[in-house]
Amino acid sequence: MFVASPLLAMKDSIIDLDSFPGVIYTEKDPGRWKDLESIHIPITTVKGNEITILTNHPMTKPHYIVRHTLVDDTGVVLGSKTFMPTDPKAISTHTLPDGFHGTLYATSFCNLHDFWVKKFSV
Repeated sequence: MFVASPLLAMKDSIIDLDSFPGVIYTEKDPGRWKDLESIHIPITTVKGNEITILTNHPMTKPHYIVRHTLVDDTGVVLGSKTFMPTDPKAISTHTLPDGFHGTLYATSFCNLHDFWVKKFSV
């Protein structure tokens, strides 16, 4: 199983998402998956200390979102959810530690189109 934190944790620095072309895809750099950003980039909603991650992606047996992960800028996984192709939506909700403010990374892993990351701040 792919674990996000080794790619996101870099001692004493915040990751430069452009450092992993062909491994991590972003809205800015969709690589070989150009024109597929709209169904793979995680959409994040912040409400209080809750973060909701939604990937507007079909959920079918041959093509679906496998997992969401919420990671802080030190590589600590704050939450994750694994999906099945039978799930109606790729949506997850995660609770931040009280008083948390900073940079976060929402990840979305597609079984066909790899690992997508959105950087955002709260």
